[in-house]
Amino acid sequence: MKKLLNSLYINRQETYVHKERETIVIKLKGEKLGQFPAINMASIVCFGNVSVSPFLMGYCAEQGIGLTFYTQYGRFLARIQGRITGNVLLRRKQFRWADDEVASTNIARLIVAAKIANSRSVLLREIRNHGDNQALRAASDRLAISCRRAKNAASVDEARGIEGEAAATYFSVFNELIRGPGFVFGGRVRRPPTDPVNAMLSFAYSLIAQECISALAGVGLDPYVGYLHKDRPGRSSLALDLLEEFRAAWADRFVLTLINRRQFQLSDFVTEASGAVRMSDDSRKQFLVAYQERKQVEVVHPYLEEQVPIGLLPHCQAMLLARHIRGDTELYPPYVLK
Repeated sequence: MKKLLNSLYINRQETYVHKERETIVIKLKGEKLGQFPAINMASIVCFGNVSVSPFLMGYCAEQGIGLTFYTQYGRFLARIQGRITGNVLLRRKQFRWADDEVASTNIARLIVAAKIANSRSVLLREIRNHGDNQALRAASDRLAISCRRAKNAASVDEARGIEGEAAATYFSVFNELIRGPGFVFGGRVRRPPTDPVNAMLSFAYSLIAQECISALAGVGLDPYVGYLHKDRPGRSSLALDLLEEFRAAWADRFVLTLINRRQFQLSDFVTEASGAVRMSDDSRKQFLVAYQERKQVEVVHPYLEEQVPIGLLPHCQAMLLARHIRGDTELYPPYVLK
């Protein structure tokens, strides 16, 4: 099994990152802020005005260390990637399946069914822990129907339609899951988020999407050619396909934990003149620390039946998807919460 390495998140503005022998050094105005061994690093994530030396960029590409850039507000900008690894025959088959409606549907409907099942598990978990709730129970029943429909979807478009309906059902009761004082969720709002809950959800989705890109590239698949999401220039469609399995199971549960344990308050967020809401620099740092800790938590993978750190789940699913495309397994087993 792949070893879960560290991720380095650089949130301090005007910092400079470079390589010194076999270490990664962070400096601010000539003063050294930190020095970390490169051998233990899986990725470097930069937010805002962070400069990276060209030599370090080349080293990261050569060693397979992910180097990702976000704006100060957490919007994804770019990713440095080295040589493509893996078997070209695997990618050719991936591309052929993307043009094959039957093959695409077989994968897309399983991913959608898993996403809906995981969303339903989040609602049922709330009922188990905090007592029956009529709105959550009704939404859970509707999601159960949607999940059965998704498993039998006859086309990718039908699977997409079912996924959209299920997402609307799930988010219509999402506010029932929030117990942090002052936090209110009125519906999913993207680009930009206009409330603290949406700001945290969008940031978590963005981080996990990058984990999915790394995992897919690591097993030799092309993250930009997917089955559920349509091809679009610059869109990592297959990574977004994989992300669907982790939205409720990982990101939503993580955000709800931070809010309900009162690790975040409304004062941790900044509202821009445009109406966009973002985390303050200190709260983003707190979020990233908690996110890194969450990645270390081990769960039992439902298909592999092994203890796996949450941070390695994208790698597990990418590996299982590659096996399916190669023909080693009859079906792709998506990640479903137990």
